[in-house]
Amino acid sequence: MDRTFLLDFLRNLAANNHKVWMDENRAAYHQARAIYAALVQEVLTGLQEFEPDLRALTPTDVMFRINKNDRSQRDPEPYKRRMGAGMKRGGRHAPWAGYFLAVQPEGHTWMGAGVWKPDTVALTRIRQEIHYNGAEFRMLREAPELLHYFPAGLQGERLQRPPRGYDQQTPDLEWLRLKEFRVSQTFPDSEVLRPDFAARVVAGLRTTQPLVQFLNQAMSAES
Repeated sequence: MDRTFLLDFLRNLAANNHKVWMDENRAAYHQARAIYAALVQEVLTGLQEFEPDLRALTPTDVMFRINKNDRSQRDPEPYKRRMGAGMKRGGRHAPWAGYFLAVQPEGHTWMGAGVWKPDTVALTRIRQEIHYNGAEFRMLREAPELLHYFPAGLQGERLQRPPRGYDQQTPDLEWLRLKEFRVSQTFPDSEVLRPDFAARVVAGLRTTQPLVQFLNQAMSAES
């Protein structure tokens, strides 16, 4: 399907981000969303070949709504400027680590993997797993195949001080201070329009599976 239409729609939405315009262009929105859903299906089908947790999921299960749910009073825009999907066990709103793809024009399209803002219990369990298995975690985050697709490596918001229960001498403190654990990479619009874009996304996300499994196993463990 024509991803040029999808990118053009999102550009127009960014320039006219209000309900009146969306109501007038509802048919175009549904067409653009169908194009994005077809892309998500391609990626999801590729991921399902190696990720058992995703095999029961459909694009409907993983695609986020375009409406903003967390607007502040200072945010006048009711709609996101992107279309996104969270491909993880249980669907888009599940608390697990997983795989992500968002399309947004002007070079803001990105793929990623990991866990964003886990709750306190999950974060404690992840830190404990890193502390107990630092060598394994180091191998996962420094894997050459992962860094080939995600050269910035593992990232996330960090605490300024050591988390409770750890001190300045704790091994791997740099990673224990993380409040989320994710890798991501952006794409120019020209990449999004390539016929093999979905396959390239799948290839990149496949390299993150060991990291995703490490995080999910940590969150599943009993403290």
